[in-house]
Amino acid sequence: MKTIRLQFPNANGEQLSAKLEMPVDKKPVAYALFAHCFTCSKNLMAVTHISRGLTAKGIAVLRFDFTGLGESEGDFEDTNFSSNVEDLIVAAEYLKSEYEAPKLLVGHSLGGAAVLIAAGKLAYIEAVATVGAPADPPHVQHLFGNSIEEIKVSGKADVSLGGRPFTIKKQFIDDLQHYEDSEGIKNLNKPLLILHSPQDETVDIKNAEKIYTAAMHPKSYISLDGADHLLSKKADAQYVGEVVASWAKRYVSYEEKLDLTTDRQVVVRNEKENGLLTEVLANGHYLVTDEPTDVGGTDLGGTPYDLLVASLGACTAMTIRLYANDKDIDLQEVKVHLSREKRHATDAINLDEKSKVEFIDRELELTGNLTEDQRNRIVEIADKCPVHKTLTKGLQVTTVLK
Repeated sequence: MKTIRLQFPNANGEQLSAKLEMPVDKKPVAYALFAHCFTCSKNLMAVTHISRGLTAKGIAVLRFDFTGLGESEGDFEDTNFSSNVEDLIVAAEYLKSEYEAPKLLVGHSLGGAAVLIAAGKLAYIEAVATVGAPADPPHVQHLFGNSIEEIKVSGKADVSLGGRPFTIKKQFIDDLQHYEDSEGIKNLNKPLLILHSPQDETVDIKNAEKIYTAAMHPKSYISLDGADHLLSKKADAQYVGEVVASWAKRYVSYEEKLDLTTDRQVVVRNEKENGLLTEVLANGHYLVTDEPTDVGGTDLGGTPYDLLVASLGACTAMTIRLYANDKDIDLQEVKVHLSREKRHATDAINLDEKSKVEFIDRELELTGNLTEDQRNRIVEIADKCPVHKTLTKGLQVTTVLK
């Protein structure tokens, strides 16, 4: 993943701070725009993890701070829900002008309510996803508690939100009322994915039901069972990103833009800016390999040895499948469990570190109506897979400059 820091002016000329997360090959299949939760920022860990879930699937993500929040200019107390929607539209137009028009809008909490409104104003948006979103923007007023009356009488009040003080003016409350009973969801006319946790204590699950009922098809709902409103668990946020990316494939027009080509079977590319993260194009199929963070990598892909061991496992499974099909054996599923380590051979005499040998331990898990003889024969067949033969018989590698 590559991060590009950006700035662009809002409708009043104030600079909004943004980050554009690009896939590792810097050739996104589509662009998405992310709207963060009320009083949050683009740097909230949940936003980061969701974005990475999308970029892992080739979708670039622009996430930015609304006016007066995070690193963006302007005064938060002078903003409102309408200005948030305006910021979203400005961000989308900036992305369209400088890179490519976003096709997917993703919004978290009040940001979800904002994307539902903004999507109707942007013809090029092809799909929308909301996470823990209120069905009605005025829902956010419950966060102000007893300060509501003070805001209405005095015109403003200081409110603690997430442990931080914010000044809320009456114009914010008045603006929210314009969106009560809004027909925006019903008139969205775009594919909609609603993600919500039944345990959300900030925005009740009934909001998801209301959005789903109001929306026209195509619409989908995913339960984020066990997650809190802010998706504070990394696994929950990453799951959201992965699910949204997979769902969007059905509704967003993707364009493959691989710039990694070769006249050989495989090409591998490593760029200085990506550290140990390395791209692989294998017979037209793109993947990445990396190293764990404790050895200097970013852990965004399996290690080269992981891929080596995986290739043996894949070849073993394919070979067994071909054999089972040819012999009409009732093999429903084959799993190949593998691990690699250095250790001494059982007949080793010299037991120092240098005398250790590389081992790959392979365990077959077979499911089906198989006889004992068939199972034993499959174990023999596993050793006949081409990759197994290559690894055990040895090979020569020649290296030249291109």
